[in-house]
Amino acid sequence: MSSASDGRWRVGLTGGIGSGKSLVTDLLGQRGAAIVDTDLIAHQLTAPGGDAIDSLRARFGSSMIDARGALDRARMRQHVFADDAARLALEAILHPMIRECADAQVRAASAALYVVMVVPLLVESGDWTQRVDRVLVVDCPVDVQIARVVRTRGLTPAQVQAIVARQATREQRLVAADDVLFNGAASTDGLVLRVDQLHQHYCALAATRSAQPL
Repeated sequence: MSSASDGRWRVGLTGGIGSGKSLVTDLLGQRGAAIVDTDLIAHQLTAPGGDAIDSLRARFGSSMIDARGALDRARMRQHVFADDAARLALEAILHPMIRECADAQVRAASAALYVVMVVPLLVESGDWTQRVDRVLVVDCPVDVQIARVVRTRGLTPAQVQAIVARQATREQRLVAADDVLFNGAASTDGLVLRVDQLHQHYCALAATRSAQPL
């Protein structure tokens, strides 16, 4: 159950790298859900002139900021993969800013019946599970994840496997899920049908919340 005080009904959407979160996000957005994408917020915070740049430079040095004035994401990724203390320091800077921006976007989405909060590391964080009313996991086999990311992002299988190993396991995400969308088939027809069903279900749940007295 969401601990947010704004009364908005929230779905937390998550899944491993390459699972198809972006596709499901787009489908739900097309059906009228408001989308709050924490990964997009993180990119905005670490873009040239982003609110996190000064703090990142002060903590990690100018070598982590590229010539454009943005966070060098590839360099930072390598750094935090090898150093847990650095990862925690990065999270301590970014996560409060991301939560603040996400909450502002939720408040601004007053016309939508419900909000989808896209949080890639929702299960890992713990905190985000308390900020949503329902957890939706986009699921697929690990070998499908790896093949997709190799094909679309140009990483090697070993690089993708290292990323997968740092995320929650497939089993851990499924345990945390209220709803699961399987996205491991060659065709997306079944996925689209299931998204339609979930959207109607979420609209009904959100309407019930809206009808309750504050």
